[in-house]
Amino acid sequence: MALSFWFEFASTYSYLAAMRIEVEGRNRGIDVVWEPFLLGPVFRRLGWEASPFDANPDKGANMWRDMERHCELYGLPFMRPEVFPQNGVTAVRLALLGREEGWTPAFVRAVYHAEFGEGMDISRPELLAGILMDLGLDADALLEKAKGEEVKAFLRARGAEVDRLRLYGSPSFVTSDGELFWGNDRMEQAFDWEARHGVA
Repeated sequence: MALSFWFEFASTYSYLAAMRIEVEGRNRGIDVVWEPFLLGPVFRRLGWEASPFDANPDKGANMWRDMERHCELYGLPFMRPEVFPQNGVTAVRLALLGREEGWTPAFVRAVYHAEFGEGMDISRPELLAGILMDLGLDADALLEKAKGEEVKAFLRARGAEVDRLRLYGSPSFVTSDGELFWGNDRMEQAFDWEARHGVA
């Protein structure tokens, strides 16, 4: 059984989910499939010009306070980045490159920690290079590969799968029988559903 975890690096609540999901999966004996994607095309499909947290200042302010509360609850560091939302395109491409070799989860957690745990700008190649090197990876080669047409085409093609699943936000969790759960606070429900109805 497996639960697909769809996430976007600009998503605050995906930080919370990413830092918890592997432990939850191990405790339940359910694999996690890490699925990085971009929310920009989704927002455009929905007719939104920007993040709803930017479009509604009150909602945005409450979201940041909610993040403070949740990070305290989960024991996670939190620092609001100066730039929000951030450009995570290169980080997404790198996360896609790491899926076959198995380093995507560690990379994703490190990127989220830098972004929302330390308030850093994850669009900076040197920051991403440092994360890759800390993981024992060839940062220069991977950053160059992330610029290539193959990974760009693969990321664009994922848009069709995002549309097929009708994803509208991040984090999203899709069970092996096709149920969609949205939001950090639905992660446990998604695991519960997978445990009861998942396809082995």
